[in-house]
Parts: sequence; structure tokens; C-alpha cells
Amino acid sequence: MSRLGKIAAVGWFAVVCFRPNPAIAGDEPKWIEVHSTHFSVLTDAGEKRGREVALRMEQMRTVFGQILQRTKLKMSVPISVVALKSDSQYAQVAPKGQVSAGGFFVPGTDRVYIVLNLFEAEPWRAIAHPLAHYLLNHNYPPAQGWFDEGLAEYFGSIRVDNKQAEIGADPELSPEWHEDIFEQVRRNPNVPQPLTQLLSTPIWISMPELFTMKHDGSGAREGTHHTLYYAQSWMVVHYLVNKNKMQETGTYFDLVLNQNVSVEKAMVQAFDMSPAQMEEAVRTYFKSLNALGIALDRSKLPGEQVPVPQPYQFPVPFGPDVIGINVTEIRDTDAKAAIGDMMTRVPEHRDQALSDLQQLTAVRNDCEPAHRALAWDHIQQKAWEAAADELEKATDLNAKDPWIWYYRSAMKYRKAQAMRKQVESLANLMLDVRAVTDWYPDFADAYNMLGMARVEGGGINSALDAQRQAIALSPRNLEYQFNLGQIYVAGKKWDQAREVFTRLKNGPDARAAAAARQQLDDLATPEKYGIRPQNSGIGEAPAGAASAPTVRAKVSPKPVTPAEEDEDSEEPPKPPPPKPGTTGPIQFVKGKLVGSDCSKPPDAVLTIVAGMRTYKLHTSDFKSLLVIGEDGFSCEWRNRMVAVNYRAVGKNEGEVVSVEMQ
Repeated sequence: MSRLGKIAAVGWFAVVCFRPNPAIAGDEPKWIEVHSTHFSVLTDAGEKRGREVALRMEQMRTVFGQILQRTKLKMSVPISVVALKSDSQYAQVAPKGQVSAGGFFVPGTDRVYIVLNLFEAEPWRAIAHPLAHYLLNHNYPPAQGWFDEGLAEYFGSIRVDNKQAEIGADPELSPEWHEDIFEQVRRNPNVPQPLTQLLSTPIWISMPELFTMKHDGSGAREGTHHTLYYAQSWMVVHYLVNKNKMQETGTYFDLVLNQNVSVEKAMVQAFDMSPAQMEEAVRTYFKSLNALGIALDRSKLPGEQVPVPQPYQFPVPFGPDVIGINVTEIRDTDAKAAIGDMMTRVPEHRDQALSDLQQLTAVRNDCEPAHRALAWDHIQQKAWEAAADELEKATDLNAKDPWIWYYRSAMKYRKAQAMRKQVESLANLMLDVRAVTDWYPDFADAYNMLGMARVEGGGINSALDAQRQAIALSPRNLEYQFNLGQIYVAGKKWDQAREVFTRLKNGPDARAAAAARQQLDDLATPEKYGIRPQNSGIGEAPAGAASAPTVRAKVSPKPVTPAEEDEDSEEPPKPPPPKPGTTGPIQFVKGKLVGSDCSKPPDAVLTIVAGMRTYKLHTSDFKSLLVIGEDGFSCEWRNRMVAVNYRAVGKNEGEVVSVEMQ
């Protein structure tokens, strides 16, 4: 039976079974969560399939790092993968136009969802293009649209298994012949032109024109990929990657975007080629890729398609025996809450998802993820009282959930932003955000909130540190850059503020440019009279970051006395020295917890053996210790495998930050 027939035959059953219903929960498949180093995979397809999804995602991530020539990739917004076994279940949650795809990508400022249809072969390939945009946005400085789209298209062809990776094929190539719902083979004359065919025409876009065409390369607003712009961008990047010219590409962007050198001159300086010479080089390279032409010819033939090897094959960075994976069972209600959270972010499914989440909280009084999901939707809608109510219920159920810390901070911050008021419970917000960064050190938005909270509290230097960290984790986020300018203004660092706002004013994003222009106009008064602006509340202003459409912290001038300037005054008060283990970098150890000394409660000392070393790690309150994989810490645990984050205070000694039970 065809896929479409199966969906039609069981669609009514899927609708009924997919709804939260405790009465039939025992008859449904068990859900598990598979944790790898960088991904969390929720699936009902069993451990073997869940492990495969996690492995493929990790492999794809590493290959992308190799393309960018990065030994370490930042993932500044957490990614959650939902891998569904049932084709019909996937059809119920997919956006319009994505039902027949192997997967889809749901962006967000708090987290990204990737949803895969495990009924399809290699469904992770369907999200390679948006995954490339995500990794570019957090690991590569601002570039031009042709580079972003070209690299995303190039990565879109990736294929990985346990031994080999392939890349370089036409990502937009589809066979002209297909089997219809009556199992008859028919030709579809309306198959869009693949990139290979588009490039086979004699007329190309000139290189200067291609490199200067206005295009949003963030991946947030994309149309069809079957255009000469996409095709030529794909082939230029194809050429640059495989001719080892990525370093020269970085030089080109520095010349054009930072030094304002013209495209033509920058191409000569960076690539040692004129635009015409570069076009000829790329054309010649395209003609040398025989595999592309063979694949195009075969796509026009009826019958089963024989796979054509992609232009480049190489061993995968690692296989299933190397990657570390943890597997935990997930309650059916918690799994449905996670899927409901994802569906609230898909516009056509939001109303149904909210109804399902509310039903979950009505029939179960212990479904913390459902309360958390509802709280985030309320925050998005600026329904502050409703959000606070849901977060309070979630906190009562699981106060140690790091997501609650983040959402609680985001609610306070966005409420102050929307109402142009001071942040409520500023100290608590900063404590929550610091806990979030301990839990997920690459969370860019947490550092952004921390930076703006610190400047509101008067700590300019520490605010700058946090904001620079946010920008380092998400270098293309215009909101974070705008907020950096606001902190410079608050610290009377006029030249630095002017530099930031001028760069944004001259940038390609119209909203960010307008907001920066207004800030430059307002800068004259405080600079002239030497008045240090103080934050009278966090206000909204337009920005161009696709992932965060507002910028914050519109400041107003207010005179202050030197005593109010804390760290900026000539004789700042000296803070008490921090206790050992409360500052410094977080370290990691994985080993066996052989026992714990809890003779002086609430203090505890954990003894962990890792290889030939024995660690003595202390916690001042084991009852409130963050434990992942269990409800709380137990002094009775013996010979349990654990992964511990800690701050060192001596040789093989330290203060525990978190414990993950293996």
C-alpha cells in the first residue's frame, strides 16, 4: 500500500490515539529519551532507532564543523529532536507542505525542535539545509546571502552511515517518474528544475551581481530553491570548499563587510582572481563533476533509481561504538506534553496543541512539562499572569527543572521589556540565569538577559562581559549587538557605542538600521553633558535578528553620584572574596560514584573513581543538588556511573554543580 493510502486508511485512528488519554496510555508504545553530547531525541520507535537518530545528528554536526574548519561548534539554542515511528502520527503534526517530507525544523529563541518521520529512510537528511543555517548563525560571522544559501544547499546533500559520509550531489534533484496511489508508474512533467540543469544553461549571473544580491541568508524566510541564484551559490561554495579556499573566503568577507572594500577588489585581494576569472574557474569545476550529470540523466528514466555515488566520499568522523549515549524512559504524558510544546510553535497546529496541553493538565496533576509548555506560550503572547500561574504550578512539581529557571527569567525580562519598567525581582532573575548558564553553558539568550540585568543593576563591566559572551555564542544576532551598544551608552563609552550603532545603521536589516539611527541621534545629549544614562526600564525597539525580533533596553539620561557608579567609580567598594568553588570554569568528570559522606548534613562529599584517579567533590546542600536522571540525590547510592560538572578547588577536589546519573 502506498504512503498516501496508509495515511488515509489510518488517519482517523491516529487522530484519536494521538490525543492525550490516560485511559489508553498503557496500550500505547513506551517513549524514551536518548541523550547524546549535543542532542536530545524523544522517540516512540525504540532504543535502537533512537540511538541511530542521535548518532546521525552528531555525525552531521561534526561534518559541518569540518566544512567550516571548526574544531568546536557552538549550539547556542538547545536542540530537541522528536522522532516519530508512525507515518500517520507524523502527518498529524507536520506543517502544511511538509507532510510528505522526512522531517521539518521549528526554530525558536528558547529551543529548536527537529521533527523526523522514521517511516522514511534517512529522514535526518530532510533537515540538513535548515540545520546548516542554524550552525552558521552561531558559528560564523555575518556573511552574504550567496554564501549562506550555497553552503546550506551543499550540506543539504549529505548522507551518512556507520562507515562513510557522502556529499556534493544536487540537493534539489527529484526523479521525474513516480508511483501514484494506484501503484501505476507515471511521469510528472512539472518536476522543478534541479540545480544541475539550471547551471547547464550558458547564461550565469555575474559574480559581482551574485555577491551583492540582497537575500536573507538566515534561513528564516526562504522561497523556492529552484532558481539560478541558489544553483550558482551552491556551485560557488562547492568550489570554495573542495578547492580549500575557505580561509580565503573569510578574508573576502573581512574586506567587504568590515573594511568596506568593493566586491571586485576584495575578490582580487582574497582569491587572487578577477570576477571573470573566478566565474570561469567555477564553471570549469562544475563541468568536471561527472556524477552530477549522470544523476540528472538517471532521474529522467522510469523504473527504480540506482543511487549514483556523490562527488565526495570520506570516512565518517565516528561510528556507533564511539559516541556516548544515555537512554531514559519517558512517561507517556510527558512525551505528549513535549510534542504539544512543539506543535504550539507550528501556526496551523497551535490551537489544537493548546487544547491538548490543557487537557493534560486537567486529567493529570503531575504533568510539569505541560505546565511549562503552556507558560512559554503565554510568555509569547505577553499573558504575564497566566504565564506566572503555569510556572508556579510547574515549580511546585519540579523546582529543579532548568527550563523553569530559563522561562521564569524570560517572563520577567520580557514583561519589563513590554511595559518599559524595571525588572521585577532583579536579583532572583540573575540567580536563575546564572543557574541556566551552569546547566547549558552555550545558551546565548541567557547571557543576553544576564548582561541587560547587570546593566540595570549598575554593573557595567560585568554586563559587558556577559553581553560579549552572548555575541560570541550568536555572532549574527542583531538584538545582542544592539544591546551591547546600550551597555556602552550606560557606561559612558561613547566611541564604542557609536561604533556599534553605526555598524548596525549601515547594515542590511532595515529595522535594526532604523533603531540604530535613532540611538545615534539620541547619543549627543548624554555625551555633551557628561550624564551617565541609567536604565529606567527595559523597552522594546525593532531589530533584525530573525530569531529574536526585538531589541531591548532603551535608556534615558539620569544624573548619578560617584557612589552610585559602583565599579565605575574611582574607589569602588571591594566585594568580599568569593568562596572557593563558587567561581572559575566548570570542569567535567565521568566515572563511578563509590559512595558519599553525608555525616554533616546538608553537606556531602562524593567519592568518584575515574580511571586511576579518585575525586572528592563537595556539595553544601545535597538536598537541593541538581540531579539529572533521578528525582533527587541519595546518600545511599553506591557504585553508580555518573557524569559530574564541578568547579575545582584543589587537586582532584571541587564543588559539585550538577550530577547526571548514567
